[in-house]
Amino acid sequence: MDYLADGFFKGISLIFSMEEEVWTAVFTTLRLSALSMLVTLALGVPFGFLLGYCTFPGRKLLRVTVDTLLSIPTVVVGLFVYAFISNRGPLGQFGLLFTIPGMAIGQTILALPIVTALTASAVESMDSRLRFTLLTLGAGGKRLILSTLWETRHQILLAAVTAYGRITAEVGVSMMIGGNIKWHTRTITTAITLETGKGEFSTGIALGLLLLALSFILNWSLLFLRRRSEA
Repeated sequence: MDYLADGFFKGISLIFSMEEEVWTAVFTTLRLSALSMLVTLALGVPFGFLLGYCTFPGRKLLRVTVDTLLSIPTVVVGLFVYAFISNRGPLGQFGLLFTIPGMAIGQTILALPIVTALTASAVESMDSRLRFTLLTLGAGGKRLILSTLWETRHQILLAAVTAYGRITAEVGVSMMIGGNIKWHTRTITTAITLETGKGEFSTGIALGLLLLALSFILNWSLLFLRRRSEA
């Protein structure tokens, strides 16, 4: 057990000494997750609203499909995205393989069903009287949509946090599409996998602690926003 304690203290030392290799993986993770979440929310929230609010042919089948995709394996996503953006794939001309944007495509595919499904559930569970009240007051179109989304803002924030946790914790997509290239596409999770395999437990522990810190900061920020909006 001594190597665990030794690795923990060395990991703490690496964090506070601003070890370049450790913090580069952190900043790469932040850049990647920010890009992935930006696209995911831009697509998932409107799509989830339509899925939960509107009635159209094939809606039930589409909802079942979205719910099924919640548990899609990361390596499967990585495999198909790799096939599409590799040099021999239909998107190979864009040079997305082993880049942050290419990795963001895979992570967006992972996160999109989460935001879509949870947003749709939030809209479906909303008090039906709100819609009739808004219509009675003359609200329509854009105002009706914005009012509905505002009433479900907490659930949408929860969906965003859940999706963020999914993409920051995954390894398959980042490893297959990013290639785990040092100083370029190496994220926290892929760096932990590599360093642990090499026996460098201190670096792995340092990165693990930073990943936990990111999760705690995100969840505490969400809790703070909820309490402030309810005050």
